[in-house]
Amino acid sequence: MQTDVGDIERLPEKDRERLALTGLEVGMQNRCGSFFQIDQNVIQTTCGAEGIEMIPIKAALEKYDWVGDYYWNAVSRDKDKYTQYLAKQENPQGLVVIAHEGVKVEMPLQACLFLRDEPVQHVHNLFIAREGSEINIISGCASSWQKEHGAHIGVTEIYVGKGAKVTSTMIHNWNPGISVFPRSATVVEEDGTFLSNYVCMQPVNRIDMYPTARLVGKNAVARFSSIVVATPGSTLDLGSRAILGAENASAELITRAITTGGTIISRGHILGEKDNTRGHIECKGLILKDGVVHAIPEIEGTLTGTELSHEAAVGKIARHEIEYLMARGLSEEEATATIIRGFLDVKISGLPAVLQEQIDAAIDKAESGF
Repeated sequence: MQTDVGDIERLPEKDRERLALTGLEVGMQNRCGSFFQIDQNVIQTTCGAEGIEMIPIKAALEKYDWVGDYYWNAVSRDKDKYTQYLAKQENPQGLVVIAHEGVKVEMPLQACLFLRDEPVQHVHNLFIAREGSEINIISGCASSWQKEHGAHIGVTEIYVGKGAKVTSTMIHNWNPGISVFPRSATVVEEDGTFLSNYVCMQPVNRIDMYPTARLVGKNAVARFSSIVVATPGSTLDLGSRAILGAENASAELITRAITTGGTIISRGHILGEKDNTRGHIECKGLILKDGVVHAIPEIEGTLTGTELSHEAAVGKIARHEIEYLMARGLSEEEATATIIRGFLDVKISGLPAVLQEQIDAAIDKAESGF
């Protein structure tokens, strides 16, 4: 079902506040396109950018025969029980974004997925950037403030064409009883760039995700940046993987993880398969209250012409750092907040200002819970 933006405005105020934390802008002042889905119902699909199409996936498969070539290609239907469950759905829902050749838009597209009434929400998204195109996508996922239990299962397949660039920023704002199982994969062609940013700083039952980027063209680039907080009762099993399958391909995986009592398993894997490839993994964890931060970085090279590295560190806030700031007039609470802010302040190279502001806003909102 597709209706107008008024359906969003008629949601309860608390739900609209939760959606705002994921980056949803109802008036689209800073957006050039919008997709909004509640449970399995598509509420809004609109795009004002020339050369960019935003289409519900069922309609896209009917409109363009070639879209079927991308559907279940980067992600296998048989990957696990969650993809198998999604593949059996007779009425697929989700979004297809098509950036036509040479089209570049700096203003972001927004895609919001909201779990309200159904026990399980399932979506399948395709983002296709043709040669020389450039798009920025903010994906906000949230559940209603009244939703005590439920699950979200999603597949996202991203295709970055020759010389194209895709920036994908995902912000999660779930509830303590929600379990989330995203399955995503990206294919990057020659001279293509893929930037993935992930933010989850609110309570959730479980998140299980391990997005993979396969760099298949020369000079392809992938960068994953994640900022996550695990509250008591939360288990976040996540990470990212890059396969350097072409000459001069490079990847960087960066994670900032904080536990205030929950469990974080941070996985990272870079596989160097071709000459003159480079990759680096960096995971830093901060334990504010007793919890678990388990970093698992893996680097794997298959020939002499690849250069891979990793670093991981887990610890607590050093007392001398707090005392140093307190000596300069800050209270202990202010000093702690300042250190946390610095820890989470990951400035991402090439990220448009509006997307960096979105990440900064999520950090600001979450700091009150530390």
